[in-house]
Amino acid sequence: MTYTVIYEHGPNDEGRDTWSAYVPDLTGVVSGGETREECELMIREAIELYVETMRDLGRPLPAASSEAGVVEIAP
Repeated sequence: MTYTVIYEHGPNDEGRDTWSAYVPDLTGVVSGGETREECELMIREAIELYVETMRDLGRPLPAASSEAGVVEIAP
């Protein structure tokens, strides 16, 4: 199964450079890290834990229905 992940880059509350990520189709699945690579590893683990928990509870996985895209506008 493939889920869309949204990555955001910017400073945290302390002004340090960080990355955060969330999965629109999986409520509550969020993660973060100091680098994009760390954030990607952490969100993958969060998704895997979510899927494992849903399976253990006998609940169906949410359908992947979100898409991400970009829109270019003139400066």
